[in-house]
Formats: sequence, C-alpha cells, structure tokens
Amino acid sequence: MGASNRQTYYQKKSSHNVTKLRNLLKEFPPFAKDFFRGIEQASSANTRINYAYDIRTFFRFLLAANPSLGTDIAKITLQDLDSLEPVDIEEYLEYLKYYTYQGKTYSNDERGIHRKLSALRKFYLYYQKRERISNNPTTVVDMPKLHDREIIRLDSGEVAELLNLVEHAGDQLTGRKKAFYEKNKLRNIAIFTLFLGTGIRVSECVGLDIEDVDFRENRIRIMRKGGKEEYVYFGEEVRKALKDYIDIAREGIRPVAGHEHALFYSIQRRRISVQAIENLVGEYASQITSFKHITPHKLRSTYGTALYRETGDIYLVAEVLGHNDVNTTRKHYAALEDDKKRNAAKAVTLRDDGRHGQN
Repeated sequence: MGASNRQTYYQKKSSHNVTKLRNLLKEFPPFAKDFFRGIEQASSANTRINYAYDIRTFFRFLLAANPSLGTDIAKITLQDLDSLEPVDIEEYLEYLKYYTYQGKTYSNDERGIHRKLSALRKFYLYYQKRERISNNPTTVVDMPKLHDREIIRLDSGEVAELLNLVEHAGDQLTGRKKAFYEKNKLRNIAIFTLFLGTGIRVSECVGLDIEDVDFRENRIRIMRKGGKEEYVYFGEEVRKALKDYIDIAREGIRPVAGHEHALFYSIQRRRISVQAIENLVGEYASQITSFKHITPHKLRSTYGTALYRETGDIYLVAEVLGHNDVNTTRKHYAALEDDKKRNAAKAVTLRDDGRHGQN
C-alpha cells in the first residue's frame, strides 16, 4: 500500500470518534445536536464526546429529579432547560457527588464536578447567545473550588531502578514467563526510555508509526493535542533503546493487516493500546514504589522535572512538553520555581562574614 493511501492512526481514531459521537447523540433531544454542530470547528471529536457524556449525565439527572418529564432523554425540550433555577443546578452538583444509574453507582471528585459544570455552562451559553433561551441558571452557581494537587514524579534513583527492573526483571524467571518477558523486553525498554527521555504523552506514543522515527536527526514526529504535528528530539539512550527494538524485536513481528506501520505492537501483533501501556507502566512502577501511583503521565512529569532542574528554563520545558500556555507549565512546576527563588536569595551576600571593609 502506498504512503499516500495509508490511513494513519489519528485518521482512524478521528473516524472512530465521529461515529462514536453520532451514536451517542442518537439518544439526545433534536435541539442538543445543534450545540455539537456549533462547536465542531473549535473542538476535537474527542472533546465533543466528553461533552456528550457530561451533558447526558445532566439529562439523566433531570429525568430522575423530575418524574413529570418522563423517562426519554430525547423528549427533553429547550423550554425545560429555560425553566430551571440556580437551585436546580446546585442540586445537580450535589447529585454528582454520588448517584446510582441502572444499578451502578458513580461518584465525582471536585475536578469531575468542575468539568461537568463547565460543560453545562457552555451548553447553556450556546442557546442563550442565539436567543433560544432567556434564562441561564448555570452562571449564577459558583464553580467548585479546585485544590492544588501535588505533582507525583519519580526521583532520579527511582528512574534508574525502574529502568534496571525493566531490563533485568526476567533474570529470575523460567519457562513460559521468561519466554514472554524476553519477547517483550526490548519493546518495554524502548517504551519506558522513550517516556523518560522525551516526556511524550501516552497517546502520542501509541500513535507513533515506524516512519515517524528519524535516526539521522535523532527525533520522532508526533501529533500533539489539537492535531498539531511536531518533532521531538531524543538523546543517545533513547536512540539505542529504539534502535535495538526496531532492528531486533520489531523486525521479527508479522503484524495483523492494517497495523503494518505501527511502531509498538501488542502481543497480538496489533498497534499497542493506551490501556496496555498504562497497565505496563503500573505493573513495573508498583514494584519500585508502593507510595506513588505511577502512570505514563507521571513519567512525563518526571521528565519535565528533570529537564527543568537541568536547564532552569520554564519556556523550554513548556515547548518540549507541548504546552500551549507556559502558565500551565509553571503551575505544574511551581515548587521547583520556589526552589530557584530560594537559591536566588542565597546568591547575594551583603556582608562577608563581617569582614567587609576590613584591610
């Protein structure tokens, strides 16, 4: 198949998301589809899917709290939304903390509630701007306060220990377990080294094709959030890990049709999934530390921390990590910024042990 006819991972994912959103909207009221069409140019399909889940939760709450509305989400009207008061939105936020739907229980922390209220505000604002409703109770209700969370990351000793574990975990294994480990060893080393040596996101790792690796320039081509294509450069350790995997392990894999271009494969010879990588990271990291819940995103934070400590350049860290706003980066690494300020306070000496001015 020629390169021009090749459908990339992101193109396949986009098509899948469009279909998924269309199926979700089948149970929505007709007017709600206008909102999703209206935000299409300014959002990704994945973002719209998340909005759909959040708005659907709100619709389910309305039916549960107002039996007179019936049981069919599709029959909710704009007039029903227009008639709500701020107290109804406050009841919804209370409902989100813990609720049951079709026998399953759900809960939301402050961030989940914050996100759902943001989605609902955007939903209401769309119709208010177009003068299809006159009342917007969501603007009266305060957004939940978000408390800062400590950024979890591995320290340098834990990074070395993790990579050593990935490389030597099979030394004590025998039989089928050892064979399974050895089959995936070079792939796993490459994945962990890539995360810790570049700070890419797990979705960016999964989306890599073999054609995206450029050993001449020591870089990979990735697709950032929002569909922006970028190059990320890597050092010698990442180069060696990728080269070993590609030249030795990947060379011996006969991929399933449609997955020929993927860089990393699962044991089923398909493009490895986000869930598979998350499980892989969790399995190995849990053997290094039981106090930290390490995910691929935490490995990204580990890289960002190491890069900032080495360079002291928050703008470089933001650029390498693909943050659109440096304030996002600064928020994540605020504690390290404080360390810089603390060290700066020691850099200027006003008196030299009381000897200043003495001959």
